[in-house]
Amino acid sequence: MCGRFAQARNLHDLQLAFDIPEAGAPGTSGGGRTMPPLEELEPDYNISPGKNVQAVLGTPPGQAGPGAPRGPQGIGTFRWGLIPSWAKDAAVGFKMINARSETVADKPAFRDALRSRRCLLPATVYYEWQYLPDAAPGTAEPGTSPATDPGHRRRKAKSRKRPFSVGYPDGSPLALAGLFERWRDPALPDDDPAAWVWSCTVVTTEARGELAGIHERMPIVVPPGEWAAWLDPASGWDAVSRAMDATPVGDLELREVSTAVNSIKNNGPALLDPPDPAEAAAAEPATLF
Repeated sequence: MCGRFAQARNLHDLQLAFDIPEAGAPGTSGGGRTMPPLEELEPDYNISPGKNVQAVLGTPPGQAGPGAPRGPQGIGTFRWGLIPSWAKDAAVGFKMINARSETVADKPAFRDALRSRRCLLPATVYYEWQYLPDAAPGTAEPGTSPATDPGHRRRKAKSRKRPFSVGYPDGSPLALAGLFERWRDPALPDDDPAAWVWSCTVVTTEARGELAGIHERMPIVVPPGEWAAWLDPASGWDAVSRAMDATPVGDLELREVSTAVNSIKNNGPALLDPPDPAEAAAAEPATLF
């Protein structure tokens, strides 16, 4: 799964990193029915569900077709936790922070967005937690998801959690596969700028390689060569499926980080630092597998 990540770049840096022709200016447009808002967000090293995040967008669905530009075309600010257009309450978004790649094409909450409302969520790193079972000192187990592990709550309650960050070694931004939606808040009048809520979710898949020793799931990381196919609303299923299978696992770097990241109250670049010696000693001799 993906339940926490970091994003430290400003809008200008994101525009350069994703080669976006024009990122726009914060607050000058959007925030209604036709366009998402655009805000300059502070660097956040502990993004949790419900927070606002930046998303890289392709050509709008209504403008897709032959001759339309492909690849990153703009940036929008979205709430993390997708709110389907038919939802009665925005709170449902907290249950929709992730969409499983295996079922995303069939789930009513995600299938329409998968067809034409795909985005990339920039991340400096994302975090995952490995379990250190209290009953088996010196061992480690990959974390699990409530959706796939009936014993998830019990295992989590009886284990310490060891956090890791996952990112590119050179600091290039990860491009997490995302979907977005817009939702009309029925409690607000038409002229209220907050009447339309733009939200997003991260698409996940089964973890592979070294990452599988930390958690059973991982967010899909779309490599640059697949950005255009993922963002283009005119892409067929073969191209979309290929992008969902293209996570460059071998290019990603896994680093153990401080347990300070376990609490959403903590923030700042120090969360990416290695654990202090006392933390590391407490976890030994656990291994990744």
